[in-house]
Amino acid sequence: MASSTPGGGQTNLGLAPNVAGLLCYVPCCIGFVFAVVAAIVEKQSRFVRFHAFQSLLVHGALVIVWFAFMAGGWVLASVSGFFSLILLPVEILVGLGALALMIFLMIKANAGEEYELPTVGPMARQWV
Repeated sequence: MASSTPGGGQTNLGLAPNVAGLLCYVPCCIGFVFAVVAAIVEKQSRFVRFHAFQSLLVHGALVIVWFAFMAGGWVLASVSGFFSLILLPVEILVGLGALALMIFLMIKANAGEEYELPTVGPMARQWV
């Protein structure tokens, strides 16, 4: 489900809402840190708070997936080093998929849309 936010106005962060929403999804640690700051500091814009909470949930899910791949790699490496190599292409595909998801969410946030991901979107909406 996607909804638009009214344009204009500043946030407590001193940024336009669409820019602040976009920054919540920047890959790596930058988006995560900005989402934490936005979730704590932002009180004016429900748009920015939604994107901050959705970003935190997505980052949390990606960390869980990363730990699962690490554990699976250790288990497969204990069986045979060859089996752990089978997991590498899957890890690369999941990483590229996560990057594509973040870019997609950055585009939606910059366009002023509150695009809800299937599971984490309604959770983020409740926390706003």
